[in-house]
Amino acid sequence: MWLFAAALFLQAPQIVQPGAPGEAPKTITAEQARDLSRVRHTAADVAFMQGMIGHHAQAIEMTALRAERSTSPQMRLLCLRIEISQADEIKAMEGWLTARGEALPDPHAQHTGGAALMPGMLTAEEMERLRNARGTAFDRLFLELMIKHHEGAIVMVERLFATPGAGQESAIFAFASDVVDDQRAEIDRMSALLKELSK
Repeated sequence: MWLFAAALFLQAPQIVQPGAPGEAPKTITAEQARDLSRVRHTAADVAFMQGMIGHHAQAIEMTALRAERSTSPQMRLLCLRIEISQADEIKAMEGWLTARGEALPDPHAQHTGGAALMPGMLTAEEMERLRNARGTAFDRLFLELMIKHHEGAIVMVERLFATPGAGQESAIFAFASDVVDDQRAEIDRMSALLKELSK
């Protein structure tokens, strides 16, 4: 019994590598963990961060419309939460790009015409509809469009993790995983608010 306990005590601790969203974690060796420490960012990682800056910038533009179009205290708090979180994440993404010597994008390049829209991005027509709405109609349309917008951000993360070699650097893996968690939590909050408005 003592020898068995001693053998267990002498075994090296297990190293668990988190899986991508929807995937199970896996146990890796110390040698594999050392190899992971040398993982570098890829072109797909850069494109994701640059694109997500524009995606977040549009969310902030959407929340800025609320002040003159809605009197709902719930909407005020929701929009404030979105503004703060998206602005903080934009700073983090800009810091990530700058630290790696990558170019900072024009945050409005993806939604000023010409370029193909990223998943969830509002068209010029949808933004115009939102600008023209007032009161409960604004609240309802805002929630519907922001849910779509957030779902698009999750699709962007899924595409990143589905790209071979991408999303492996620890900083981008953690950031992208946090984006999914945050967006899903906000989708749940917005869906509950939308349900209340539909009563």
